[in-house]
Amino acid sequence: MLLMGADEAGKGPVIGSMFVAGLVIDEERFFDLAVLGVKDSKMLSPAKREALARKITTIATDQYILEVRAEVIDELRLVMTMNDIMVRSFSQVVGRLHADRAILDAADVNAERFAQAVRNHSKTSMDLIAEHKADQRHHVVSAASILAKVRRDRSMRELENEMHCKIGSGYPHDRDTIAFLSEWVRENKDLPPCARHSWTTAQRIKASFI
Repeated sequence: MLLMGADEAGKGPVIGSMFVAGLVIDEERFFDLAVLGVKDSKMLSPAKREALARKITTIATDQYILEVRAEVIDELRLVMTMNDIMVRSFSQVVGRLHADRAILDAADVNAERFAQAVRNHSKTSMDLIAEHKADQRHHVVSAASILAKVRRDRSMRELENEMHCKIGSGYPHDRDTIAFLSEWVRENKDLPPCARHSWTTAQRIKASFI
């Protein structure tokens, strides 16, 4: 039996891409994830996530990580909701992988509605379910959450290197992120390309300096 887990990292930040990771594990390797100490990525330090990601990759049958860039999110939000974007993103990941069963971390308040939407959009024949907090309940989803979070963290550090400044986590509650956005808008009279222009936080900062 092949089991797939899928989860996202970066749905809510005002800066940077969102990543949705899918991971397929053969039933013979299920126990290996528990032995590794795999758990929800939010409960692990960055160093631990990096170390686990390398090990997870070696035991996975297959994996795929989708990047949805900030400008793409902004464009899609002109014609659909964020929930629709999540359905499309998870559907792309599901469609790229093969397994007997898929478990998704639900990106909708209604888990069954999310599962049905992904099932319909991806046209998958897999036995597919979605659960809230699946990244805490299923090791294969925890593993996917680690892969997504590691890619998200790396992308933020790459952005900092490219822009030669401190950006922080990219989340609205991060003082470094808000300081970066404020200084950028003050100097350039517009938001940076890496920001999600459709986010309320970004619009508020832009309005305060222009």
